[in-house]
Amino acid sequence: MKFLDGINKENLSWALYDWANSAYATTVLAVFFPVFFSEFWSSGAEPSVTTARLGIANSIIGVILMIIAPVLGTLSDISGSKKKYLMIATAGGAVSTAVLYFTGGGEWTNALMLYSVSSVCFSTGIIFYDALLSSVAGKEKYNMVSSFGYSLGYLGGGVLLAVNILMTIKPKIFGLSSGSEAVRLSFVTVAVWWLLFSIPLFLFVKEKKTDTGKCDLLKRIRKSFLQISDTFRHIKEIRNVYLFLIAYWLYIDGVDTIIRMAMDFGLSINLERNSLITALLITQFVGFPAALTAGLIFKGRDGARKGILISIIAYLLITVLGAFMTTEFHFYLLAGAVGLVQGGIQALSRSYFAAIIPVDMSGEFFGFYNMIGKFAVILGPLFIAVTGLTLRNIGFSSGAASRGGVLSVAVFFILGGIIFYMSGRDRQG
Repeated sequence: MKFLDGINKENLSWALYDWANSAYATTVLAVFFPVFFSEFWSSGAEPSVTTARLGIANSIIGVILMIIAPVLGTLSDISGSKKKYLMIATAGGAVSTAVLYFTGGGEWTNALMLYSVSSVCFSTGIIFYDALLSSVAGKEKYNMVSSFGYSLGYLGGGVLLAVNILMTIKPKIFGLSSGSEAVRLSFVTVAVWWLLFSIPLFLFVKEKKTDTGKCDLLKRIRKSFLQISDTFRHIKEIRNVYLFLIAYWLYIDGVDTIIRMAMDFGLSINLERNSLITALLITQFVGFPAALTAGLIFKGRDGARKGILISIIAYLLITVLGAFMTTEFHFYLLAGAVGLVQGGIQALSRSYFAAIIPVDMSGEFFGFYNMIGKFAVILGPLFIAVTGLTLRNIGFSSGAASRGGVLSVAVFFILGGIIFYMSGRDRQG
């Protein structure tokens, strides 16, 4: 393929980290942790309580990332140790994921603690990974190398998820006693996969050294907050940019909430576990070609804007229909629909943002954009948790409370869509 002709050894080594850590995003975040949390670690609790526990944990993770992500992002810019920080985050994430194997039944607090540590390590690792892009490619290759990593991430996450699913459906083929043992072992396979495919980056990517001078850690942290303040001031001066960022935070929070909470919701309304897992695998493999196709169909600034609006409307319909689904077949259909728009809305949001910001300030503006993406999923899971518990306490059944909690996510797509539409009324920037 002509596209791959421009990919060298260092580009491939960098992109393989996306292949490595995407196994965590699919197997742990989207599928097996919600399943095992409901059936094993939080066993015996009402579905609405289990959903609330997981939702609140995801919200707390989002708050932690909101606080530390901008500081770490700026530190990675002014430090010459991105690979060292990435190695620490990778090791921490992989180890805390593997330890989930040893967490006993009913130990939901320990499970959530390990899940929170691994999730924070996963997200902070991406900050340093993204920052290394400038070390492996010139500006003319940013889009190509970045897209290559994104593609490998979809495939890598899908491949290991498929293996893990086969382990749970046919455990005896792998010498396992049950599907539950297979789910527990899946956390270990993610840790090994994450560490193994990270090795090429640490061996072959040569980090660009920066002149950090005598600046100590406290001064660097202070400098990071000053830079964030300057960036925010610049953003406020361009109406369609700050409106877009508000809209992006809302609708991407909804998107990420669906990714993290869909499996738990399916279980709470008594859908069959293996069917739910298979459906989410469909999402993974549909998402890969759909994301590439979206880039071909929706070209330019106006095309990206149209594609984002279509995706937001699609997610709104998915959320509403999902709240009322009753069978595994419905979940299959919705999983396929999510796959069609999930990758597209992320890719088009990035390209649209690039088209509306000043070219000479793209670095600091994209730093703020990435920061918002890092601490999404704060309000969505909290909405699900609070809405579900409130409905349950006023007399609704557990299933109805769970459906009401999911339906509350529609608010993010409605508000995000309205603000996004408003952001395009002025063509500034």
